[in-house]
This record gives sequence, structure tokens and C-alpha cells, in this order.
Amino acid sequence: MLNKKIKEILIGTNNIGKLKEIKDLLPKSTKIYSTKDFKLKSPKESGKSFLKNSLIKAKFFSEKTNLICLADDSGLEIDILNGKPGIFSARWGGAKNNFNKAISKVFRELYKKDKNWKLKKIKARFVCALTIYWPGGKLINSIGKIEGYISKNKRGKNGFGYDPIFIPKNKRVTFGEMKMNDKYKIDHRFKAFKKIKKFF
Repeated sequence: MLNKKIKEILIGTNNIGKLKEIKDLLPKSTKIYSTKDFKLKSPKESGKSFLKNSLIKAKFFSEKTNLICLADDSGLEIDILNGKPGIFSARWGGAKNNFNKAISKVFRELYKKDKNWKLKKIKARFVCALTIYWPGGKLINSIGKIEGYISKNKRGKNGFGYDPIFIPKNKRVTFGEMKMNDKYKIDHRFKAFKKIKKFF
């Protein structure tokens, strides 16, 4: 069953930014469904890791629709904040996932930790866990990471989430300033997808 290429898939997310990024990674010939097509709300993410939460979503949406589902759980880990926001990355934006609010919270937390954080290189990484879940319970997952630093202020309008404050290692611009095509070639979602690409 896993040898058969996936021809149609449900992308298990209600996040428009993620939906667009995952769609752009999939082969053009793949028939793609979104959770909106089925008016599905997201399940409660009760896992303690990105992998667990991506599995919760993939399994939930697959069982609701009887389709193969690809779900992502991803976020930003900041070393000086002991890995926060981590799996709570979206939740830092409040009930409406407002990332301006989330970014302000990151800056507030950094100030609490170190008043002079802007003078230092604050190490961080984006992590993405992807799970493909087949009706019947077979599943595959992968993890992708990209290391980098936190920008002193918000820069750029591209991407979504924390992209305007993340500078990938060996780059001078944030994900928010990068052309989408350049970002797609190096980011955490691309790295995770590369490992499961053979199923499509």
C-alpha cells in the first residue's frame, strides 16, 4: 500500500499560510483537499511534541474524511527561552492566532531574560513535523529543522507566523524578507517534506 503513489490528499490544517506552503511543495498532479472543503474544525492538540501533534491532526482529519491526510505541526524554538514558544507557537498569538501579538510576546520574554538581548545573537530554530496518515492506520512521519537567529525587530511582509523575526543561519535577511521560492528551498517544512516526497 505504501508503494502506491499518493494521487489525492487532504492537507490537515486550518492555517491558510501552512496550507499554501504545503500545496506549493506537493506535485502539481496531486488532487488536494483542504479542511475547509469538509468544514472541519481542528482537533485539540494535546501532544507534548511536534510529532505527536502532527499525528493527532493527521489521524483526526483522515478518520473524519476517509482520505489520506498530511498534517504539519511546526513552531519556533528559542534557546534562551528554554525552547519556547515551541509547540505553543501558534497559541502565543491568542485565540485568533494573531502573530503580531505572538511576536510582541517573544520580544517581551526576551527582555525579561536579558535586557541586552538585542546586542547578542539569540539562537533559534524552526521545527516542522509532518505526518501522512492512511485510512486504516498506516502512518509515516518526518522532521525538518532550520537553525538561525532572532531579528532585533520585525522585517519583511512575506511568509506568515514568526517569519519576520527569524534570520536563517548564514543569511542576512529574515524569512519575512525572502522571496517565497528562496525560502521554500531551505526552510524546515521543505526539509521535512524532502524525507517523505517519495510517496507522491
